[in-house]
Amino acid sequence: MARVLITGVTGQDGAYLAALLLGKGYEVYGLLHRHGGSEAVQERLRRLGCEGAVAMVDGNLIDLSSLIRLLDKVKPDEIYNLAAQSFVRMSWDQPLLTTQVTAIGTANMLEAVRIAAPKARYFQASSSEMFGRAETPAQNEATQFHPRSPYASAKVFAHCLVQNYRDAFGLFGCNGIMFNHDSPLRGIEFVLRKITDGAARISLGLATELPMGNLEARRDFGHARDYVQAMWLMLQQDRADDYVVATGRAASIRDLCRIAFAHVGLDYENHVRVDPAFLRPADVDVTVGDASRARTKLGWSPETRLEAMIAEMVEADLARWRARA
Repeated sequence: MARVLITGVTGQDGAYLAALLLGKGYEVYGLLHRHGGSEAVQERLRRLGCEGAVAMVDGNLIDLSSLIRLLDKVKPDEIYNLAAQSFVRMSWDQPLLTTQVTAIGTANMLEAVRIAAPKARYFQASSSEMFGRAETPAQNEATQFHPRSPYASAKVFAHCLVQNYRDAFGLFGCNGIMFNHDSPLRGIEFVLRKITDGAARISLGLATELPMGNLEARRDFGHARDYVQAMWLMLQQDRADDYVVATGRAASIRDLCRIAFAHVGLDYENHVRVDPAFLRPADVDVTVGDASRARTKLGWSPETRLEAMIAEMVEADLARWRARA
């Protein structure tokens, strides 16, 4: 039975990936950073029915010694590093924490792999935010990075370091440049989940308006359930490489509002308002991915359309608020 270690296992991607790998017969270990209120951190795993099947092990990305001990104990065949401070807006308020966890944490993990698990296959979750204000209509693996936030800058560092370790030490390291991906498990602080939750609350009479930031920003949105399949496929190849994971379709935040509110029979224009407090100091106008390499080499393509994903998320939020009532 192959062993796998997932950092960020209690997040959206970690939970879907754990469920996928358990279904494939893996022995799954999840890195758990214990803190106050940790009894609730496995809620996403619980919702997917795999909480008790994941072996939780203590560790911290900013403590190299804990990672070395962890890898020596687990002896994983595959490692998926999904942990990060991944909320872009927060990275402006906490740039040092973001850098320490997202950038230096990756450096610690790679060094631990080099020392304690050099034969393990390693996946790094990179981000489309690295492209920033890209000069090409669609971004692929060769597109130049122009990061526009502390989060994006930290992700560029981590991405390049994986390439360095691959070239210098022969590490089987893959970067998955993940464009926006969501699901009912997404945190409420992320834009699409904020929209679907807002539409649900307003339709149930629990609120009347939804304050938002820039409605004209356009992003490429897919389903996390599809994207973790691409992560796994990367580590099954004969040669390590980097891959864009995207749908190739861009939608504006305004589009997302329109689709979500229409699902509950409402006109978003009657409820959504722009609040300057939610505007970023430096924003990205549009990102849309070219996943041709993933389609050709991995045989991967997204299965869930944007409208179906938004409907799934709105229904999940409606059910949650009804249960509370």
